[in-house]
Amino acid sequence: MRSQAKSVSRRRRYAITAAVVVAGLIVAGRITGVLVDWLWFSSVGYAGVFWTILSAKVLLFVAVFAGSAAAIGASGLLAHRYASRVDIWQVETRSTTRADDAIHALVAQFASRIPWRAIIAIAATLLGLALAGHAASNWSLALRFLHQVPFGERDPIFGKDIGFYLFSLPAWIALKNLLLQTVLCCAIVAAGVYWLRGDVTLRPPRALSSAAAAHGSALLALIFLLKAWSWWLDRFLLLYDNNGVVVGAGYTDVHVVLPVLWLLAGLALAAAVALSINMRRPGYRLPAVSVLLVIGCSLALRAVYPALFQRFYVKPSELQLETPYIEHNIALTRRAYGLAQIEVKPFAAEQDLNLASLQANRATIDNIRLWDVKPLADTYAQLQEIRTYYKFFSVDIDRYHLDSGYRQVMLSARELDSTMLPENARTWVNLHLLFTHGNGVVMSPVTEKSVEGLPSLYLRDIPPVANGGPTIAEPRLYFGEGEYGYVIVKSRAPEFDYPQGESNVYTPYRGRDGIAIGSIARRSLFAWQFNDPNILLTRYIKDESRILLHRNVQDRIRTIAPFVALDRDPYIVVSNGRLFWIQDAYTTSRWFPYAPPGVDDGANYIRNAVKVVVDAYDGTVDFYVSDPDDPLVRTYARIFPGMFKPLDAMPRDLRQHVRYPEDLFLIQANLYRAYHMDAPEVFYNREDLWQFPRELSDIDGADATGTRMMPYYMMMRLPGDARAGFVLMLPMVPSQRENMIAWLAARCDSPGYGKLVVYTFPKDKLVYGPFQIEARIQQSTEISQQISLWNQMGSRVIRGHLVVVPIDHSILYISPLYLRAASGQLPELKRVIAAYGDRVVMEETLNDALAALFKENAPMATPATGGSDARARDALAHYDRAIERLKAGDWAGFGSELDALRPLLESMGAGGGTGDYRDYRPNTGPNTRPNAGPNAGKR
Repeated sequence: MRSQAKSVSRRRRYAITAAVVVAGLIVAGRITGVLVDWLWFSSVGYAGVFWTILSAKVLLFVAVFAGSAAAIGASGLLAHRYASRVDIWQVETRSTTRADDAIHALVAQFASRIPWRAIIAIAATLLGLALAGHAASNWSLALRFLHQVPFGERDPIFGKDIGFYLFSLPAWIALKNLLLQTVLCCAIVAAGVYWLRGDVTLRPPRALSSAAAAHGSALLALIFLLKAWSWWLDRFLLLYDNNGVVVGAGYTDVHVVLPVLWLLAGLALAAAVALSINMRRPGYRLPAVSVLLVIGCSLALRAVYPALFQRFYVKPSELQLETPYIEHNIALTRRAYGLAQIEVKPFAAEQDLNLASLQANRATIDNIRLWDVKPLADTYAQLQEIRTYYKFFSVDIDRYHLDSGYRQVMLSARELDSTMLPENARTWVNLHLLFTHGNGVVMSPVTEKSVEGLPSLYLRDIPPVANGGPTIAEPRLYFGEGEYGYVIVKSRAPEFDYPQGESNVYTPYRGRDGIAIGSIARRSLFAWQFNDPNILLTRYIKDESRILLHRNVQDRIRTIAPFVALDRDPYIVVSNGRLFWIQDAYTTSRWFPYAPPGVDDGANYIRNAVKVVVDAYDGTVDFYVSDPDDPLVRTYARIFPGMFKPLDAMPRDLRQHVRYPEDLFLIQANLYRAYHMDAPEVFYNREDLWQFPRELSDIDGADATGTRMMPYYMMMRLPGDARAGFVLMLPMVPSQRENMIAWLAARCDSPGYGKLVVYTFPKDKLVYGPFQIEARIQQSTEISQQISLWNQMGSRVIRGHLVVVPIDHSILYISPLYLRAASGQLPELKRVIAAYGDRVVMEETLNDALAALFKENAPMATPATGGSDARARDALAHYDRAIERLKAGDWAGFGSELDALRPLLESMGAGGGTGDYRDYRPNTGPNTRPNAGPNAGKR
């Protein structure tokens, strides 16, 4: 027996030792993680952000742990003090012939051996840790509550500032839930003590000691007090209700549910008072009656009665009764998503587009995008990845002021993907010391192509060679879009820069980023943190060595600012010879009243309040406020003083590359389909619901039903503007129809950046929508025969995205057509399809397509005799030469021929020929760019 006891004691000591070791490792891991984070935040200049977040987490954790553990422990100790004493001798001498007596004896023997104070302390500690851990994750909620700013507008039901809903209400609800959880934990621990001590008997005959009844009454009274507060808070949650007509409080909510909530809150308070009285004369009848009464009234008044009222009183007169609340929903939804700022303008959708109109809109024509992202990404990969370890993760769309003018371009960063190294080359030295960075970008105009159907490259090769694009002095990318691990720079190992012939070029890192890792202590810290002993054992690290962490752009930003949401697409920018990433960041909330959820995470408020710039070489991160009126970003600026800079502080050249984010535009456009209707009766009946158009693009694998058209960037001159600008646009069609009814545009250039405009078409005019144009393309015998021929010759024809191009007050449709060999991965731009009105043509270049499209739309010559006949022949000759100049891209010659054509047409009494040229002057200024040669075919 003694040896058996020793064995049990030894196993117990081993178990305790193992538990202590595991706990120590967990604590050590936490401490080293915090230490590494502090070192990193300090290295990037955001140590203040780190300490603010850490302090908030620690204070919340300590406060909640201390309060909840103390409450739970006190409840358990009170139960231990007032519970019945267990008489072991009496239990052992009782008859155990009956099963119930045997169970009671077993429980009593077990209870007599429990170290009650230690067990209660352990239970209180564990439950307190669980509650505190969850509460610490609400650090952002607490900081927003403490530093909130007013919104400046009030809700229409309770008259409270909307800032109350964004900042205070979620904090009060979180506190209420925490208190309820704490009281429930107190009840669980106390009930366990009473049950084990025999004060609570669950098997017949059921019994409850006076101590247990008094204790239970007190805890139940606290629960009812919290439930009364909960019902009081539920009044405000009515503003997020969805009754099927609107999101927000409706007629039933205001006239029925709101009074019911006051009644239930009063009933809960009365139950709490009754249970407090029950503590003096303990019993279980009053608590049971109180619980049943509150639950029964809650079900009847909160669930059944409002549903019956809605069905039999509101439903028959729904529009009449719900009209004020529909108005609230429309107004506040438009406010929550920035739809109220959308300016509505008429668009005539005329059919008077001609060659003169094209000349007057050269900036638009020269920047029509013919290259789609996926085909271009395949082409970049085949032509410019150079080595297997380089990769283009995405293709971005931007605009630049170049020697050729203000041009829309597509570009992609050549990043290093170490996972693409050969298997035998994926050594620790190669992955973390030698292959550390990518090199350069590829850039091409959106319209131009070579005679082989490949993109014309403004920037190419390693080191970057500029051929019409901006020069790059520092092409190296240590930070990008890839899934990067850590690298160590300034080590004894040479850093690979780029391949050159049979050898390689190496370069040391000269940037500012990184944490010093030269000392033994630092190396040990990071070896432990990354579970990588090579950091400690390698001889390549020296005193000047630094370790670079969080090299993925979005991971880097999220680590610094986890309280903002990020757009899915950071984009690369070439500015003053360096490479930068620009990331759009959003402030969001789920607590805006009367607004439906419209964001993927369920948020119903969103602002593009922050533009983040990350230096691709040294990792510097700067946060710029792009929407200073947003109350959330103003609150964060209070929480983290000095973190945010005004947008004017961004370098001027970088500001020229700020663009309206596509994710936000898509959210706004999706909601605007319904919320452009501001009349309650129209909104209720969904009379004018819009939809996104459909298109048939092989790129997205569309079937016969098509795929939904997505927003796209383009250079164009908006109606009424003096010059072209960079915009993000999307056409709209009516619900269940395919004709186009409007198009939505967001300005990306200053000074009108961020302004949204919707151009609506006349209701009495039919304008072909994208899917109708797609049908006309498929019905074209010439186009379908050519596509069938190519497909039968071992190649694959790829239909590009259809682009709607508004020019003046007309609509032009352009779609590229690519050809990919069956055995190749290099798509070539072979044809351009253009459509206008009832005409559809397909030519080799954009200029050819436009020339063919509008030449066939020219009016036929009327019969003439004598001098009129000669003038007609001369006019036709000038017109033909103008078409040839247009095909060659000679805009100056095109304008000269039109100038010569005008007097002939006037003398014949024809006025303007194919258009009214009386006010037309050809553009022959310094920005005129010939388009002849192998790069002809700009879109």
